[in-house]
Amino acid sequence: MRYVISGAAGFIGSHICDRLVDEGHEIVALDNLITGHRDNIAHLTGKSGFEFVEQDICKPFSVTGKVDRVFHLASLASPVDYLNHPIETLESGSTGTRNMLELARAHDAAFLLTSTSECYGDPLEHPQRETYWGNVNPVGLRSCYDESKRYAEAMTMASHRVYGIRTNIARIFNTYGPRMALNDGRVVPAFIDQALRGQNLTVFGQGSQTRSFCFVSDLVDGLLRLSESPERYPVNLGNPVEMTILEFAERIRTRFGNAVGIEYRPLPSDDPKIRQPDISKAKTILGWEPVVPLDEGLTVTIDYFKNKISAEPAGASLCSSDRKPAERIGVL
Repeated sequence: MRYVISGAAGFIGSHICDRLVDEGHEIVALDNLITGHRDNIAHLTGKSGFEFVEQDICKPFSVTGKVDRVFHLASLASPVDYLNHPIETLESGSTGTRNMLELARAHDAAFLLTSTSECYGDPLEHPQRETYWGNVNPVGLRSCYDESKRYAEAMTMASHRVYGIRTNIARIFNTYGPRMALNDGRVVPAFIDQALRGQNLTVFGQGSQTRSFCFVSDLVDGLLRLSESPERYPVNLGNPVEMTILEFAERIRTRFGNAVGIEYRPLPSDDPKIRQPDISKAKTILGWEPVVPLDEGLTVTIDYFKNKISAEPAGASLCSSDRKPAERIGVL
C-alpha cells in the first residue's frame, strides 16, 4: 500500500517508516523539520518506494497518485518544543489535522491520528480508560499541546461521522527509544543524557509523580494494528507498568553504577501527578500489549545516546539540564 505520513522525520514517525518500508510499502514522508531531523530518515533515502517531502501540513498541499493510508503524527510533542512554539503546536492539531483528513477524504484513504495521554490532563481516574473525559487546564502552559490533541480527536470523529472517512485514534502514553531528542525535556532522554555526562538527575517535586514507559517498537506495532481495526473511538497504547519518577531515576542511577546524584527542583505547573494506561481495549480488539522489558529497551536507548553524544563537536552540549528553568515545564 501507499502511505502518506506527517511528522515522518520525527521520533515515532521515522520508526513507522522503517517498519513499513521493511514490509514493502510505499511511503510519502512529510515533515517541516521544525523538530524532526533528516538524520532520522537518512538511511531510507534512495530506498525503493520511499519519498521525503519537506512540507508544512498547515499550508495547502496535495499528493499525486493513489493514497491508501494517511497517518497524522505531526506535532510538537515535547515540553521544550511546545512551550517554545505554542502557536505552531495548536495549528498542527487544528489546521494540520483538517488538511490531513481532507487528503484522506480526497483519496478515499484510511486515516490514523496519533493523539496523546495528555488528553486526560492531571487525571482524577486511575488507571486511565478511554471513557475518561479528562481533567485538563485549557489555559495552562501545557494547554497548547493538550487542547490541540483534544481538538484533533474531535475533528477526526466529526470527519468520520460527516464524510464517512475510515478513522482511527491512538492515545499514546510515554514512549521511549532511539531517535528521541536529547534536549526535548522528556524524562527518559533527560535522565540518560545527564547520567552520561556525569551530571545529577533533575527530579521535579519529590519525584512521586508516575509514568509508564513503552518502547517504540511496541508502540509501532500497536499503531499498525490499530490502523487495520474497525474501531473508530480512541484506543490507549502504552505500557501499563507504572513507576514513580524517583523510582525511574534510581533505575537509571543503577545502570550507571550510582555515579550520579539527584537534584530536586520545584514541581512545574500542571505537571500530571499520575499516568498509567488501561490497555484492556487494545488487548481485546487488537490483541496487543507491550513485550519489550524496560531494562532491554533502556540498553538500546542508552547505546544510541552514547553514540549521539560521542559524535558531538568538542565543547558542545545538548543536555536538557542546560536549558533555562523557564524553558522547561516538567517531564512527560
